[in-house]
Amino acid sequence: MSTTTMTNEERSFNFMALRKVMAGVSIAVLLASILSLFINQLQFGLDFTGGALIEVEYSQEKPLDEIRQTLVGAGYESAIVQTFGSPTDIMVRLQEDHTPTLGDDVLAALRSGSTGDVELLRSEFVGAQVGDELREQGGLGMLLALAIVMLYVAMRFQFKFSVGAVVALAHDVLIVLGLFSILKLDFDLTVLAALLAVIGYSLNDTIVVSDRIRENFRKLRKGSSEEIINVSLNQTLGRTLVTSLTTLLVLLALFFFGGEMIHGFATALMIGVLVGTYSSIYVAANVLLAMNVTREDLLPPVKEEEEDDRP
Repeated sequence: MSTTTMTNEERSFNFMALRKVMAGVSIAVLLASILSLFINQLQFGLDFTGGALIEVEYSQEKPLDEIRQTLVGAGYESAIVQTFGSPTDIMVRLQEDHTPTLGDDVLAALRSGSTGDVELLRSEFVGAQVGDELREQGGLGMLLALAIVMLYVAMRFQFKFSVGAVVALAHDVLIVLGLFSILKLDFDLTVLAALLAVIGYSLNDTIVVSDRIRENFRKLRKGSSEEIINVSLNQTLGRTLVTSLTTLLVLLALFFFGGEMIHGFATALMIGVLVGTYSSIYVAANVLLAMNVTREDLLPPVKEEEEDDRP
């Protein structure tokens, strides 16, 4: 029996041996993300800023990449190009102020880059779907969501686990936002939806790991807190990797074949899945060890026997 136990221990990964190094990496990436958010800020898309919408019709089908390159060459670098109904019906969205001549200017640029005929169907201003109100109140909403998560995890597990879960969630959100800021990728409503999905994914992964840590603290009679957390992480490693890899396969398909409109969504989710997998192993567990979690923290309360008042 002892030989089998030793073999399993030899084959396990000592995650917590690198916890200080990983903590330093997390802090460095977080600082870079926060610094970029202050300096570069986020590149808000048309959903946040508004802009112009122009619909044109080609006499014959033309690749979207060629249309986009034509517009970029004409100075419209923020152009978003997509089909609208049929392959020859093209919708162009520009992050620019709408002017009476903008539609004609875009049409002239498209005609210069096409051998076939191009007809202007409409040119109009598109208002921002999400404005200053969301940007001002979004932070408060996020704080409220983290407070609710903290309360839920504290009730289900223990207060130290709730702190670890919230720190991991904040870690994941800030890194995703920071990378979008550093890479200067457009932040639109699809990316916002992906960010909310990242929160759910990361929270689910963290709760699975936390549940196994709590179970092992109560079941294993020997071993330090670091050893018990290591055992728990190894037991959930297979499930974590399979879930992450299968999710990434779907996201890669969306990234390469989903089209331009869903490109930011897939990018944010891919970053979030990778960072969320990392945070459920190192960030949440690191916080538990930093707060000196012990077996006594997780033992169920002992009910005192009621004294018999009878004489």
